[in-house]
Amino acid sequence: MIRIENAGHRFRPEHWLFRELSVTFPSGRIAAILGPNGCGKTTLLRAICGSLVLAEGSIAIDGHVGFVPQALTADQSYCAIDMVLLGRSRYLGRFSSPGRKDRERAYECLEEVGLVSLAEQRYDRLSGGQRQLILLARALASDCKVLVLDEPASALDIANQGVVLRLLLRLAGSLGLTVLFTTHHPDHAIGIADTTLLMQRDAAHITGPTETVLTEGNLTRMYGVPVRRVDVDADEETAAAIVPLHGLRTKLPDLSVER
Repeated sequence: MIRIENAGHRFRPEHWLFRELSVTFPSGRIAAILGPNGCGKTTLLRAICGSLVLAEGSIAIDGHVGFVPQALTADQSYCAIDMVLLGRSRYLGRFSSPGRKDRERAYECLEEVGLVSLAEQRYDRLSGGQRQLILLARALASDCKVLVLDEPASALDIANQGVVLRLLLRLAGSLGLTVLFTTHHPDHAIGIADTTLLMQRDAAHITGPTETVLTEGNLTRMYGVPVRRVDVDADEETAAAIVPLHGLRTKLPDLSVER
C-alpha cells in the first residue's frame, strides 16, 4: 500500500512541480501515473523510493520498495546475474559478499522474468527489452512488497512492451505486489492498471478507477491534443486503444524542398 497525503515539491521557491496531491494505491493492485512532461512524475517516484524529501506532505508505504529505472548502463564486466545480485545489497553487511542463498534468490528472480539462460551474459550486450527485465529481476531480488517502475516500456518495441506488461500483471497477482508505474501510453494503463493518477500542472489531479479516469475528455484537456478511445474486439474480449488525433497527413504542411 502507498498512501500520499497533501504532497508537493518544488526545486525553486516560485516553481512548484505539483501540490495538494493525495492518493492511496492499495496493496496487491496495479496503478499507473500519467501526465505531461515536467509535471513531476519521476520526482514523485523518487520521493516514494526515499531518495528525495518532499517540500510538503507525507508518504506512507507498507513494505520495502523495489525500483526499476527507465534505463541503466553498466560496466562491461557486469554480467546479468551480478546486476540482479545488487538487489540483495540490503541484506549484506558492510564489506560482505553475496552468499549461496543470495545467489539462489537471484537465480529465482531471473527465472521469474524468463531470463535465467542469460545469467552469465554481459549486461551491456543484452537487448533493451532484456536489460529492462534484468532490472526488474534486480528489484524482485530485494524481496520488495512495492514495485515502482519509471516508464518501464518507453524504449521497447511493441512485442517487448507486451512482455513487460504481462509480467507486471502476473507479479501483482502471484506475489501480491503493489505495482506503480509511470507511462506516456494510456493504452498501457487501460491494459493492466486498476487505478490511474493523472498529474496535471494547472488543474486538480485526477485519480480513481482507470476506466473512469482515462476518458477522452480528461486526456484531451491534460495533453491539449484531441484524443479518441477505440474499442477493439479481440479473442472474444474487448480491448481499448487511445488514439491521439495529431492531424491527418493531408493537412500537414508541405516540407518538401524544391529541386
